[in-house]
Amino acid sequence: MNREAVHDLLQQLHDIILLEREHAKALDIKAMAMDMEQKESLLHILGRVDDLHPDDRALARTIQQENIRNAYLFKATLNWIQDTMEFFGRKSVPSTYGQYGTTVNNAINGRLLSGRV
Repeated sequence: MNREAVHDLLQQLHDIILLEREHAKALDIKAMAMDMEQKESLLHILGRVDDLHPDDRALARTIQQENIRNAYLFKATLNWIQDTMEFFGRKSVPSTYGQYGTTVNNAINGRLLSGRV
């Protein structure tokens, strides 16, 4: 594959990674899925390139950094969602103490997402 074609593919990959981040921030899941498919196909094609031109190595490093940045964004978002689900899964009514100093279980299970009032 000639250098210009490799450079164009790298530039497309860079643009898709930036679009993927914008779609993630906008919570556009369909567009993110399309970005992911395009990114995978480009990575498959670029995986066959044996030797990268020295001028394209800087672009490849930028792509790597942007992809890592997206990974951190996705990981932080996943952690936030897990923390939120854990919060809603906790008891909303604290345990109380009985007359002998032991904790008394309340009749309400306290799960905010249980669907019961």
